Amino acid sequence: MEPLFLKGVLQEKIWGGTKLKDNYGYEIPSDKTGELWAISAHPNGVATVLNGEFKGQALDQLWQNHRELFGNQKGEVFPLLTKIIDAQDDLSVQVHPDDAYGLAHEGELGKTECWYVLSADPGSKIIYGHTAETKEELRKLIETGQWDQLLKEVEVKAGDFYYVPSGTIHALGSGVMVLETQQSSDTTYRLYDYDRVDDEGNPRDLHIEESIDVTTVPAQENPVNPTTKNVENGQITTLVSNQFFTVYEWKIDGPVSFTQESFYTLVSVIDGEGTLEIENKSYPISKGDHFILPNPIQNWTLKGNLHIIASHP
Repeated sequence: MEPLFLKGVLQEKIWGGTKLKDNYGYEIPSDKTGELWAISAHPNGVATVLNGEFKGQALDQLWQNHRELFGNQKGEVFPLLTKIIDAQDDLSVQVHPDDAYGLAHEGELGKTECWYVLSADPGSKIIYGHTAETKEELRKLIETGQWDQLLKEVEVKAGDFYYVPSGTIHALGSGVMVLETQQSSDTTYRLYDYDRVDDEGNPRDLHIEESIDVTTVPAQENPVNPTTKNVENGQITTLVSNQFFTVYEWKIDGPVSFTQESFYTLVSVIDGEGTLEIENKSYPISKGDHFILPNPIQNWTLKGNLHIIASHP
């Protein structure tokens, strides 16, 4: 069994930039490229397999037709989505629903996500959380446009990690690049967009009532408590583990062996180069590669100098 190396889908955004080309070498469609949906079976951006017996097949089709690759995990949809996001400009302030609200109102999963900060310009910030103690106060601050009073800002740097459960008001600020691990959903309720207009001069849609509906009040802190295990030639850090996903940071400097911990494992190489060794086969891997280690692969070894974010359901 081979790993499933994937070709993701690049998405242009009003706030996007060129770092997906500059930092990772991807062939971007324009200098307003905001996202790479690197490991995705979501209909708005489906990744395709680059190698092996499933070469050319779309990940959503593999999920439907070859569930054995995924440990026969139950569920209509492939549950996770890995993105790289380049916020050249501020993203809109937004909030995501949970599964119950998302399925009832949008016909898809809710969206709990997390961010590993890949790079951040000096002084870059994110919006994370709010100050309202009640829904009434939340509504009043929104309707009177008291954004400075409502929204909480946090300065960020490369290597920071944030857990963003559904119901959390959040936004990436300009100059921030993240690897995002999330539920496979594209439902976003836009609360505030700095009064921006699109290329036609129209203000972008806002979703005020839905945002108020789904926002957790009062805001939760959602602290993360990463745990690091030192192994020979590396460090394995568990960044977050919850009902939707477990996310790891692997720092490799030499050979490190792994065992499949779940149905399958999603892997994104964020820096360095080396090899992935499975039984007697060796695969070169380097910064910008994304792949899935399907369920039949129960053991593998990574060699080289590698910085990786990995996850599993």
